[in-house]
Amino acid sequence: MKHVVDSSAWLEFFADGPNAEAFLEPLSSPEQLIVPTITLYEVSKVVQRQRGRDAAIQVLAVMQQGREVSLDAPLAIQAAALGLELGLPMADSIILATARAHGATLWTQDEDFRDLDGVRYFPKPAGKP
Repeated sequence: MKHVVDSSAWLEFFADGPNAEAFLEPLSSPEQLIVPTITLYEVSKVVQRQRGRDAAIQVLAVMQQGREVSLDAPLAIQAAALGLELGLPMADSIILATARAHGATLWTQDEDFRDLDGVRYFPKPAGKP
């Protein structure tokens, strides 16, 4: 089974947050992991802001053990359609389109994905942004 882990889940895992264990299954099988390049961007930006460039480089090295998938024209068009249909922001649309294009389960704690097919959603603990 293929997996896509969205940015919120990667960040939870790397911060060893309360939901980190929920994402062990997809992250312990890098050969089954699809990594949209937009997640590399989002995670890198947050980690650089919070912990510096060296920490971001280490995090990206872990993420890149999976198969990177870049945004091409067909994927962008599908993401735009999903964004309009589901009211999703750009990055979420790209992540979901990538998961669907590869027949992968999307793992997340992002509320935007809560009730969608093919999604394993784990609510954020109360009080956490």
